[in-house]
Amino acid sequence: MSDAPASTPAPSGSQFVAKHPGDYPLIDADPHFSRVVRYMRPSDYATWAALGAATPAALAAWQTMDPVPVRNLRPALKVAAFLGLSAGFLLAYQRSTQRFWGWRENAPEVARDIEELSQRAREGKPLYGESEISPYLQGVAHRNSAFSQLKFSAIPWFNFVNHPNHGVDTSKYYESAKAESS
Repeated sequence: MSDAPASTPAPSGSQFVAKHPGDYPLIDADPHFSRVVRYMRPSDYATWAALGAATPAALAAWQTMDPVPVRNLRPALKVAAFLGLSAGFLLAYQRSTQRFWGWRENAPEVARDIEELSQRAREGKPLYGESEISPYLQGVAHRNSAFSQLKFSAIPWFNFVNHPNHGVDTSKYYESAKAESS
């Protein structure tokens, strides 16, 4: 039995610092959709394209090896291409997110993150963007989207809400901005 209180309030804002199991630095525990897509590497796009092309190619190859009597294979190839492109995007998105979490090598992303968020700190803007929804709903959005990239097989769920819960100590961005402006 635990000695912790039955209901412990979730920390908010920069107080929440995630426990980090990765081998590389944590950039963001719950990255926004647009950041994940902007930080994709060419290898992520190649993975996306390869899966998108391989799926209809595999269907066509199976049709030549073990033909099914159909008059027109074109609709099936279109569906296969759509499914391949969708799966390729989800795989590329997941790979990019794993770099945010520090589960994959992420040196270029760390440098870009420091540069981008230090610039926002210098300009006096909120680090993770402004949100018009209440802090409670921001917390709900965070709890629903955190680590959702591991559950893409059940339901694709992305973080579209700007909120302050990212699992990193944000003081490093303000210190970097202060050092650069001096």
